[in-house]
Amino acid sequence: MSAPDAVVAQPFPYAGPEELRAPVIAALGRVVDPELAMAILDVGLVVGVRVDGNDLQVLLTMTSAACPVADVIVDDAWNELTRGMPASFTIDIQLVWEPEWTAARMSDRARRFMGW
Repeated sequence: MSAPDAVVAQPFPYAGPEELRAPVIAALGRVVDPELAMAILDVGLVVGVRVDGNDLQVLLTMTSAACPVADVIVDDAWNELTRGMPASFTIDIQLVWEPEWTAARMSDRARRFMGW
């Protein structure tokens, strides 16, 4: 699993208060794709994050629409965000297919791990 700062190499769009960026990144950095044994930040599964008041929306994608662990990843992301954000927040995680995932979304660390 990579450190939460792995997102620096592969940023995702973030809209919201700057003081919440680090806790969101830390929470998502603890979520691991169980098939690859890498953080979803390194794999490039986080498409975007929006914080509006007490509403937190995270858009995730998978490497394939047939991903057998999509539900596990979404549940783990929700659990980590619930632990990392104030209790008053409503967390909404949406699985999206656009933009389509490509290997270009992966961090350099993930590419090296995969031998690319």
